[in-house]
Amino acid sequence: MIPQKVLDVAARAQAALEAKPEAERKAFIEKKAHVWRAFARYLAKMSYGKCWYSESNDPQSFFDVDHFRPKKAAKRADAKEDDGYPWLAFSVANFRYAAGRSNRLSTDEATEETVGKGSWFPLLDGSPCASWVDRCVDQERPVLLDPTVRGDVALIDIDPDDGRAVASRTCLGAPKQLRVARSIELYGLNLGNLITARKRVMRDVENHYKNLMDIVGNAADMAAVDRLQEQMREATVPSAPYARAARSKMFAMGAGAFCAQPEDIVKADQ
Repeated sequence: MIPQKVLDVAARAQAALEAKPEAERKAFIEKKAHVWRAFARYLAKMSYGKCWYSESNDPQSFFDVDHFRPKKAAKRADAKEDDGYPWLAFSVANFRYAAGRSNRLSTDEATEETVGKGSWFPLLDGSPCASWVDRCVDQERPVLLDPTVRGDVALIDIDPDDGRAVASRTCLGAPKQLRVARSIELYGLNLGNLITARKRVMRDVENHYKNLMDIVGNAADMAAVDRLQEQMREATVPSAPYARAARSKMFAMGAGAFCAQPEDIVKADQ
């Protein structure tokens, strides 16, 4: 729950921004960074301390309150940029809790390519483009997947063999596949350290499952059976780091029945 006083500060900043002439808006937004930063701890709680884009909970990472729609400039293509979405600078609906490497530009050590969202916000061909005078964001067709939209999340999955982010089996059609490919690139979802972390989680659940099957086959230690089942459930609840990778591996092994169930998710949230 976000405290009302934090929301009130954002509302006052929004009201002040609306009254500013165009020439003063960017400077005003820059001076008010504390407004969206105040939301960080509450956004973190919503995702159990994990980045909303990558599922990373790396304690050595810098985490930001990202503006999904960029607040000062929006890069649509390599040579195309506009003023972005300044009217959403203080909108909690536009905030995403993001690890630094998903949000900020950096170099992929393996490919030497630039990754990170930065000010990127491309739109699909033919999409309307919102502006200060025509705030038609609901009509836009963004390229980037939005972690707060269930349909977008369903378009991406983790390969159970190599730990890479990939298009899901239900990601059909060129526009959706483009969205997934560009999101993986711009969010840095296949950086080497992320793949390594996912593979570690997948290896753990695979070992738990194999151990469970060995024990069940020998009708031996029921306490161990319960313990291993609990470990697999804990690895696949939404609060667990890289839970999507763990679930992908479990289903690939035919062990989906041992993933966290709705009642486990409720228990984890309590």
